[in-house]
Amino acid sequence: MLKGKTAVITGAAKGIGRATAIRFAKEGCNIVLNYRSNVSDELIAEIEGYGVECMPFKADVSKFDEAEMLIKEAKKKFGSVDVLVNNAGITRDMLIMRMSENEFDSVISTNLKGAFNTIRFASNIMLKQRAGAIINMSSVVGLIGNAGQANYAASKAGVIGLTKATAKELAARGVTCNAIAPGFIETDMTEVLSDEVKNQMLASIPLKRFGNADEVAEVCVFLAKNRYITGQVINVDGGMVMN
Repeated sequence: MLKGKTAVITGAAKGIGRATAIRFAKEGCNIVLNYRSNVSDELIAEIEGYGVECMPFKADVSKFDEAEMLIKEAKKKFGSVDVLVNNAGITRDMLIMRMSENEFDSVISTNLKGAFNTIRFASNIMLKQRAGAIINMSSVVGLIGNAGQANYAASKAGVIGLTKATAKELAARGVTCNAIAPGFIETDMTEVLSDEVKNQMLASIPLKRFGNADEVAEVCVFLAKNRYITGQVINVDGGMVMN
């Protein structure tokens, strides 16, 4: 179903974004690999090894004009934008009583406004195509909150609201929009945690292990293929949050 389609993945240089880019390449998608600082030649070569084209594109999606250029160049290069995965995200953890304005604003700007920016431009293309899938990366923190992450929790809760509103607006033209809420996934962010913190996290996960980026990427592909799921939040968290 996805062979020959174009997938734009933001924050794709590492972690969940990297795994997602590779997973869509395996499905035969041409990949627009968005990054903000740098991306490895090894990743580009791996993606192209699946017989697809890869266009690396440096852009800070929190900036409206750069997000516009990302989507515009994707359409120019491949002729369509069929899948958009809004994965770009940052953390600036701090207790709310000590959190600076910049620490709050920067997280909201990247995690929430960045998703709005790309949707703003990709939706026009998808509506004309009468097809497309938008997948926004939220977090279980956006569902239940977390001490020291008021900015991150607010941004990820906002992503869920953005997802549901977008789904309602675009559904009539066959465009879906869903969110994924990962739990504790093995990435660079979790590697720096102490064993004590990791053990506390594991105690809250019924499956008693961290997830991995490939398990999140698989759900991205599933949502891109399914044409009758929209406006939903899929938890990938080992049972940590059960609604």
